[in-house]
Amino acid sequence: MPDGTAQERRLLRFELRELLLVAAGAVPGALLRWQAELRLGPVLGGSSRADLLVNLLGCLLLGLLAGPIPWRTPLVLCLGIGFCGALTTFCTWMLNLVRLAERQQLAEGLGLLALSLGLGLLAVAAGSAASHWLLARRRRHGA
Repeated sequence: MPDGTAQERRLLRFELRELLLVAAGAVPGALLRWQAELRLGPVLGGSSRADLLVNLLGCLLLGLLAGPIPWRTPLVLCLGIGFCGALTTFCTWMLNLVRLAERQQLAEGLGLLALSLGLGLLAVAAGSAASHWLLARRRRHGA
């Protein structure tokens, strides 16, 4: 099989770099989620509350990354897609809601649904606002 062109080799290196950035963020994100549920679940009164906490943390970080920060692409790959993607999961949230419904805890399930959506939107907005504030501050101080 003949070697690829120089352009194909550069593209492969670029794709490998992106893959490594995502993986570098995904591993700690998954481990943090696992440990948060394991250690915080009993303290907070259930895995659904630990799930809410890590999802809100992920929303805040994603909001920050969505703003006008410099060097954005590597950060979005590592922290946004990798870390937050592994830390926050839609399927775990849905599973928690189904489990609450199965246990006839409909009020708690609806509360979790409303809190997750409402606080999640606020966390993303707060992260985005913080990103804009940090950029404006950086520009004012000439950095």
